[in-house]
Amino acid sequence: MPGEPLAVHPLSFLRQMRGWGKAEFARLMQAHGRSLGIPLATNRTTVWKWEQGQEPDADAQRVLADLLRVPYEQVREEGWPRWLPVWEVTGLAAPWTEAGTVEALSELVGSGRMDRRGFLTITGAALTSLAASWVDAPSAFASALNGDQVTDAMVSTIEQRISTLRSLDDQLGGARLLEQARGDLALVTGLLSAGRYTDKVRVRLYALAARVSHLTGWMAYDAGLRSAGQRYYVGALRSARTSGDNAFGAFILAEMGVHVSEAGRTAERVDLISTAIDNAPRTLSPYTQSFLYLHKAEALSHDGDHRKAGTALNRAVSLWERHAAEEKTDWLDWFGEAQLKSTEGKVLLRSGQVERATGSLETSVKSAAPRDKAVRSSRLAEARLAGGDLEGALDAANYGAGLLENSVSSVRALDRLKEFSARLEPRNSVPAVREFRERLQALPMAA
Repeated sequence: MPGEPLAVHPLSFLRQMRGWGKAEFARLMQAHGRSLGIPLATNRTTVWKWEQGQEPDADAQRVLADLLRVPYEQVREEGWPRWLPVWEVTGLAAPWTEAGTVEALSELVGSGRMDRRGFLTITGAALTSLAASWVDAPSAFASALNGDQVTDAMVSTIEQRISTLRSLDDQLGGARLLEQARGDLALVTGLLSAGRYTDKVRVRLYALAARVSHLTGWMAYDAGLRSAGQRYYVGALRSARTSGDNAFGAFILAEMGVHVSEAGRTAERVDLISTAIDNAPRTLSPYTQSFLYLHKAEALSHDGDHRKAGTALNRAVSLWERHAAEEKTDWLDWFGEAQLKSTEGKVLLRSGQVERATGSLETSVKSAAPRDKAVRSSRLAEARLAGGDLEGALDAANYGAGLLENSVSSVRALDRLKEFSARLEPRNSVPAVREFRERLQALPMAA
């Protein structure tokens, strides 16, 4: 697979699903190979190597495919490890109806609590199909199920809970709040599946389900649970479509693009944000349009098209300058100059404009919420290092490390600092560099 190494290999997940230890799996492979007339010398070490990234030879893949009842044509078409049967996500197959949305949300509540797949689940044709389905899906509502009456006051109470949770996430990071978000999603899903409500309340409930599913996905992503984050985003996309909120749906597609881009699938992110922009409501405010074009600039930049990225960035800045404060929506009220400057800095840095990039990133870190300060400090450190300012780079990186030590819990921020630390390896003879790298190693993995 392109992109970063898999945190948990699909083969590891498959073995865990079926209860096979490495040694047992190796014996199964040998026995099944003998039944097919294909001698294999598979042992525990062989399995370990496969799960560390070594690709099995053709004979081993043929035996494994037959053992798992996967057509060998599929093996040849999809390649290792994409052909392994571990990528199914219920939310992709359910119909785009109210019942399908409730099914997807219920599946999330029942099985979304563990990110057993540390690898990215939804990519390629499945992701493209999801975006296309969002464009075409109806917003029909089914009859209300029997159950308790859901009142406006109840929905307002949950909306306030979610707003408070979002504010806490900015301060503390998602890892510490993920369980609470999951609980709120379970509450909303229960009301949808068993409650009685008016049409007006029904729309509010699905809009609320979209908000809390997105927030849960964001927190999972911030906690390093990429696959779980994606699955919650699918629930959010479906719920937004069912409530008729296509502006929020466009926002979700833009956010999903971040996941695939970080996994090295940069062209897929460009396609996602293009779908979002092309199918968003014509009535979008300049504020929301600025957010979407900022995502487009980042996507194009990551994909290496710096000219088009610059055009999209200029469009985002122009729209931002035209926006009015009253245009903010509840799901985008966190978007501001700090986010604009952060993306501007990344786009400029990738295009080689180091001095301008550093200025934008300094502004972003200075005005960001604590969790975002921790995440963005590593990018600022990278820019300063690119400009030859090692001392300034270490100041920025140590600032981020200090936040993780004292107040913020974000695996994402820790991972960014580790990436920056790897850049410092050639300078490990410098005492300040060694001190920072030792400090980083002492941080807890669940920061």
